[in-house]
This record gives sequence, C-alpha cells and structure tokens, in this order.
Amino acid sequence: MTLFERGQLGRIRLHVLPTKRFKTFAISLFAGVPLSEDSVTETALAPFVLRRGTASTPETKAFRERLDDLYGAGFGFDVYKRGDSQIVQFRMDVINDQFVSSNSPLLDESLKLLGEVITDPCTENGAFRAKYVEAEKQTLKKRLEAIVNDKIRYAAERCLEEMCEGEPYRLHPLGKLADLDGITPQSLYAAYENWQNTAAFDLYVVGDTSLAEVTALVQHYFRPKAGVPAVYSLPELTREDREVKTVVEQMDVNQGKLNLGLRTGIGYSDDDYAASLMYNGILGGYPHSKLFLNVREKESLAYYAASRLDGHKGLCTIQSGIEIANYERAVTIIKEQLESMKRGELSELELNQTKAMISNHLRELQDSAYEMIAYDFNSVLSGKDRSAQELLEQVQSVTSADIVRVANKVKLDTIYYLRDRKEA
Repeated sequence: MTLFERGQLGRIRLHVLPTKRFKTFAISLFAGVPLSEDSVTETALAPFVLRRGTASTPETKAFRERLDDLYGAGFGFDVYKRGDSQIVQFRMDVINDQFVSSNSPLLDESLKLLGEVITDPCTENGAFRAKYVEAEKQTLKKRLEAIVNDKIRYAAERCLEEMCEGEPYRLHPLGKLADLDGITPQSLYAAYENWQNTAAFDLYVVGDTSLAEVTALVQHYFRPKAGVPAVYSLPELTREDREVKTVVEQMDVNQGKLNLGLRTGIGYSDDDYAASLMYNGILGGYPHSKLFLNVREKESLAYYAASRLDGHKGLCTIQSGIEIANYERAVTIIKEQLESMKRGELSELELNQTKAMISNHLRELQDSAYEMIAYDFNSVLSGKDRSAQELLEQVQSVTSADIVRVANKVKLDTIYYLRDRKEA
C-alpha cells in the first residue's frame, strides 16, 4: 500500500503521496484551531474573504481568471469541526502538466496561488478590503440562516447543541449569527493574523511529485513561520452521568424531527473503534440496520431513521422524521433497538452485511485522492496512525461480543424533539 511521505517546514506539516494513478494533483491545506466562543465566527468568515483575492490579484474576477489559466483548476474550501477543533480546509485540483501543453509547471503555479491566498491576501489600509468583508458577512449569514430553514439539519444541530451544553463541541463551525454585525475589516484581519500564528497547518499533495519538490515550493511560496507545528488536543469523550436530557422545541413544521444523542466513550484512537463502526452500522448506518427496518419499515413510524457516528468526539446520533402523534411510540421503539444491541441480538446477516458495507467504503478510498487525504488526516487529529488496510482488517475481525461490549458502553444522553406549535 502506498504511504504518504512526511516533512515539516516551520509550523507546517507536509504530507505527500507520490503516485502516477491520477491525472491531477490534489492539494489540501488543513488549518485547525480549538473551537472557541470568542473566535468561532471570525475563523469561519476568514476563508470566505481570503478566496476573494490576493495582494497580486486583488480583484475577484482576475483571481478566477488565474484559475482558468491553470486549465480550469478547482479551488474551494470547507469549514467544519472534528472533535473540539474548528478546521478550515482549502482544496485545489489541477491537471498534471504532462496531459496539457502548459508554459509553466502547474503544481508550481497552484501552490503559488494557494500560498498567496493564505499568506498574502488582498488588503487596504492595513486590514481586509471592506467591500469583501461586508459581502462575505452576508454570504455567511445566508449559510447560517439556511440551517434553520432545513429542519432536518436544524434538528441535528440543536440536538448536539443541547447534548454538549458547556462543551466546545456545542458550537457550530460556521459561527453565530449574533456575532456577524460586530465584525469589522480590522477585527477580522487581527483574527486572521492570530489564526496564522496559532493554527495547526497540514498541507497534503497527492500526484506525480515528490516530497522534495513540494518542500521546495512550500518554502518559496508559503513563507513558513518559524517554530513547530501545533498539535490537536484530544477532546473529552465522556462526561458525568446524568438523567437523560429531554428537549421539546416547537416551530412551524408538519413533520416531527426526533433526534437522540448517545455517548460512546470511544474515540478514533481506541482499540474498540472498529467495533464502534460496526455498532453504528448495525444500529442505523445502512438500509439493513435495526433503525431502518424496525422503526421505518416494520412499524411505519418514521419517514427516515438513521444513525451517525462521530469517532473523534465519541458521539453517536440518531435522526428520524415522524408523525407528530408518534413521538412516544417512536422513542420506545428506538430505545428497544439500543437494548437489543446490548443483549447481543445480532444476526450473522447483520454482521456480514455491515462488514461488507464498511469494507467496500475503505477499499473505495483508494479511488479518490481527496478521500485518501481525508482518511490520513484522521491520524493527525487523533495521534493514531492506522492505515485503511489495517482498519479494514480490524473491522473484519470484529465479533458479536465486541459489539455487545461497545453497546454496553453507549449511554443515551439527550432526546431532542422538534414538533409543531399545536398544544403538546
């Protein structure tokens, strides 16, 4: 199996996968900071402004033309959370020079552009350009408002917010609407400079290149700051036992959104991680899962019923859409599935189908450069170096007893129900 080559330049970790399998160069830069009430919104807003232009290409139209000149190179970013960290990820995708008639090395030009975005943005009067800041505040505002309009997503976020009250993880990675009005070009630029000095930077490149070539280009274009790379802190996976927290919220909805938050106490680096993947898969991760078959199909209680595992925070969340009148029955049936897992009521078919689904996903990682990058980045976040092949083998060796052990660690923490405004 091909492995990433590692290097370091000042505060930037380098991860390069030399391969001729792809016709493009895949570039990802991760910059992570702790989730914080004081900085979450400015950290989220900064990449929206950074993408508008650089010092050498301050106009957005000209910036996009530079991408077109790189044979239509892709450029984008995401802002999300992993564990208790807020991560900004910039991505570039550019074709390998050997497939086009280029006058200059395209990897060189791509890293030059990305380096400018990160270290030499468009400014005026010692701060970000005001019109860009105001425009992108509106963009971010619409993104945050869209969450409220998407009731499935809104209910999922509210469940986590209630479940993780008092913890950094309660914060949405895109920040808070209430913060936006107070952000100025000056305050945002000051936050950006602090981000530059404190974030954990990891640069990934996959393609027909070498660690030596990437190192030289990063040294030239990123002007790495002296020091050592920041290390991600592992989040707390457990909290004091408490009574199950039940939250009922009323809005103008026709369909109820029932979400349950579970704490597994198992993180990505734990020996039981593969078993927790199996637990989630059998509970609600796939169409053959207990939630789908028993809550949706057999009892006809839900329009959808599924579960999702966050391995970096040790949380498993259940999402379902139900008729308003079915709340009590749906909660009862979902709890029955949790108890069924604890009792070890697991069929060979459930085990085999779930192993097949997880294994297929792990094998398919090799078909996408960005999936390989995303998987490898898990090791940076967790401090656990585990190849996809190793995890695949661990999944294949999971037994019913392993899943039961995980099931008995899982604790129901929060029930969140979004319903209509009629009398409850």
